[in-house]
Amino acid sequence: MSVVLRNAQRAVPVRRAPLRRAVCALRAALGAARFDVGLVCAGNGLMRRLNSAYRQSPEPTDVLSFPFHQLVAGELPRPRCRDDYNLGDIFLGVEYIHQQCCDTGEDFDSVLAVTAAHGLCHLLGYQHNTKLEWQQMYQKEAEILEELNRLTGASLRPLTAGLF
Repeated sequence: MSVVLRNAQRAVPVRRAPLRRAVCALRAALGAARFDVGLVCAGNGLMRRLNSAYRQSPEPTDVLSFPFHQLVAGELPRPRCRDDYNLGDIFLGVEYIHQQCCDTGEDFDSVLAVTAAHGLCHLLGYQHNTKLEWQQMYQKEAEILEELNRLTGASLRPLTAGLF
């Protein structure tokens, strides 16, 4: 299945091919390679509007996920028709992420991949509202990033490190 990547901003250059490869590898590590995923690289304006509309927080953010299915953490969808082979959409706040990377000195492309992993976990029902949920999500992120690290030689860590 496919990863549809759209760059809806012009503020920050995005290397699409490595990001698409990372998302494909992460999706496979989750056992969801047969499902479509939409990935939108967004600027601060769009992220602010989406965050305000869906989370009542009028600031830009790094990632917002919009699952197609309502799932229990770690559960895969059970498609009944072709349209059900869709995990949902991930909006990456690339302008926000780029600014954070400039402030911390972290590699932008690496942080994009880690943020996409976080978004994919949300599409599969993982949350981080409680300590237990965070532990489950952190474990899953670490697991799929370990597989991506194995494939690429990188040393990526979960986005939710140190949340609780």
